[in-house]
Amino acid sequence: MKIALGVSGGIAAYKAAEIVRHLQERGVRVQVIMTAAAQEFVRPLTFAALSGEKVITSMFGSSAEQPNLDSAVEHISVAQSIDCLLVAPATADVIAKFAQGIANDFLSTLYLATPAPVVIAPAMNVNMWQHPATQANLEILRQRGVHVIEPDSGYLACGMIGAGRLAEPEHIVAATLQRLGIVQDLAGETVLVTAGPTHEPIDPVRYLGNRSSGKMGYAIAEAALRRGAKVILVSGPTAIQPPAAAETIVVESAQQMRTAVLDRWEHASLIVMAAAVGDYHIKNAATEKIKRDGAMVLQLEPNPDILADLGSLRHASGRASPMLIGFAAETENGLENARAKLTKKSVDAIVLNDVSRSDIGFNSDRNEVTIVTAAQTIRIPEASKLEIAQRILEFAQHLRAKREAAATKSV
Repeated sequence: MKIALGVSGGIAAYKAAEIVRHLQERGVRVQVIMTAAAQEFVRPLTFAALSGEKVITSMFGSSAEQPNLDSAVEHISVAQSIDCLLVAPATADVIAKFAQGIANDFLSTLYLATPAPVVIAPAMNVNMWQHPATQANLEILRQRGVHVIEPDSGYLACGMIGAGRLAEPEHIVAATLQRLGIVQDLAGETVLVTAGPTHEPIDPVRYLGNRSSGKMGYAIAEAALRRGAKVILVSGPTAIQPPAAAETIVVESAQQMRTAVLDRWEHASLIVMAAAVGDYHIKNAATEKIKRDGAMVLQLEPNPDILADLGSLRHASGRASPMLIGFAAETENGLENARAKLTKKSVDAIVLNDVSRSDIGFNSDRNEVTIVTAAQTIRIPEASKLEIAQRILEFAQHLRAKREAAATKSV
């Protein structure tokens, strides 16, 4: 997800740095657009360092004498690439430009060009906020679908008391994500996710592995971040860049993944084991490259069953937490195998993944799964893996709430 953060000129501009940080903690990419007035309060370098992205400060690059031709249509490319335009702080001037369709800088032009949802968080002097012109402009924007985050009341930078103070950064971020349909129901919780394949060495240059790309597990990690969770991602070898806000532990073998998971499982309230852990490792892997010389015979030994180990540990502890969700990659008899895995490994749910299809599952950006519990079988139709991830997390929350209600009722 990518959000464009417009920063306009006002003393509250410094708070936009905190908004960037909160968005990044939820796995959101942030591109900052600063008005000329905003640059009088905060330097662009501050936002570039925080976001890791280019900060846009003008329509035509940094030099008026030699304008950057690539930037002449940059407002269009940015407008098409973002999931939301958030303006915080939004001054009376910017609000007026948006309402009247004035496009004389990058931010106001971007507003007209983007089809993405728009959220503004006004900040200004109380008299400016209460002025009929400002209120009329806000009403125009609301009627056009712009979501307005009302300012707080209190002491203002000008020394007056009243409405006009920028809403708290955490509230702005939560309201923006909610506008995008992302709830913060995992705030304060820790979600442990495993992802990707495992590689079992044959010799220093060869390994035994599988076709998992890690995309499903990484999507679950990103979805959990967006919902406000602290995420621990234990990943096998993949080509995917992990979410910057996640605590990522990169492993290679099943045994390494087991160690990483068992060292951290007690800190989590939800564990989603999406990794395709290899079932076997090579007995007595060679320490030197094996030379090609006819047929090669490999002796395989079973790998530890991390999901079953977690189920046993949780049962031995006598705790219902963390909630434990496993994955089953199947090519035939999927429901039968998933139900058997559910019981055998003492987990709360199994996500059945049909990997026999080439258009979903391994290495695809899309998936179609069935969530299996002791009482339910819920099919989630084909969608992007991020959408599937959100549905899995929604189900986990629903299942936990249902169990907590039942436990309360029985007391």
